[in-house]
Amino acid sequence: MPTEEIRRQVVIIGSGPAGLTAAIYTARANLSPLLIDAPADTERQTTPGGQLMITTDVENYPGFAKGIEGPELMAEFRKQAERFGTEFLEAWITKVDLHQRPFTLYTENHVVKAETLIIASGASAKWLGIPGEAKTPHGFGGNGVSACATCDGPLPAFRNKRLLVVGGGDTAMEEATFLTRYAAKVYVAHRRDKLRASKIMQEKALRNEKIEFLWNTELVEILGTQADGVNAVRLRDTNNGQERAMEVEGVFIAIGHKPNTELFKGQLDMDPVGYILTNGHSTATNIPGVFACGDVQDSVYRQAITAAGTGCMSAIDAERFLDHLPVEMPSGEEVTIEGEHITRDRRLIIEPDGEVISNEPVFE
Repeated sequence: MPTEEIRRQVVIIGSGPAGLTAAIYTARANLSPLLIDAPADTERQTTPGGQLMITTDVENYPGFAKGIEGPELMAEFRKQAERFGTEFLEAWITKVDLHQRPFTLYTENHVVKAETLIIASGASAKWLGIPGEAKTPHGFGGNGVSACATCDGPLPAFRNKRLLVVGGGDTAMEEATFLTRYAAKVYVAHRRDKLRASKIMQEKALRNEKIEFLWNTELVEILGTQADGVNAVRLRDTNNGQERAMEVEGVFIAIGHKPNTELFKGQLDMDPVGYILTNGHSTATNIPGVFACGDVQDSVYRQAITAAGTGCMSAIDAERFLDHLPVEMPSGEEVTIEGEHITRDRRLIIEPDGEVISNEPVFE
């Protein structure tokens, strides 16, 4: 099949709250953005629309007093982006080249050239890969199984229920502690006899009367029915291999998240886990013209509203860059689309050819 070349001023990767918000803003600015998203794939656990597509009720997104279902919310995001002229391309990106502008993205049937690139590819919850964990209808994902206590814990399905949290790090302790506000009982299953979490997080969880720790225990299967959701789990003792069933009505997998940044390794600066590093005052990466927003650069909050907020920021940053205005980089300096570097103290401008010009006001 012949390869089609596409050229755009703004290309956005990802169609979650961050990517679609960036699309709305850049489309309204008449920048005709192209949004590329991975196709739906059960095996790779990808769904256009991001993680909210497997969230039933969203009760903490502003503007919806009675709550809204995750897929419905993302459908509204998409309609709004389409209304202003966003173009969508559903394809797997196989390679990116960010060494020079325009940046080049490769899919099986396309070569995409981008004057600016907004990365909103998100992060994926790490899963155990056990029976019953997959998304419905293949398992109980979205029907009693979750990877986000903040998102799903307050829902009626988990209130006053016996819940199981899997993990031993800070994420698991935070999730378990949060769930005690709503659950009747929270069990924490950990493969070892000591936690990996920070001391303060451990102490907080260990002092909580609603939390019971299941040491040297691993989850091997989630049980239930499609009609009623989760009703039990099968656990294995890591010391002797013995298995047992335990009744619970909800399971939260809290073994961490993995940012979807494999494509950009070696080109963009990242933290040790793989989250893209951006400037605290903008969404700029270490490469001028490349911006990152949402969970792909946020390892702390990971909420739909914060993702949407940084999506807005990245769109404005891209607009400024395309308007030849300087954008602040993670290094503290500012860079324009022409390649001018403004020093961190803003006293000097370094031209692309190396010439240094004073940026101080001149008084006559």
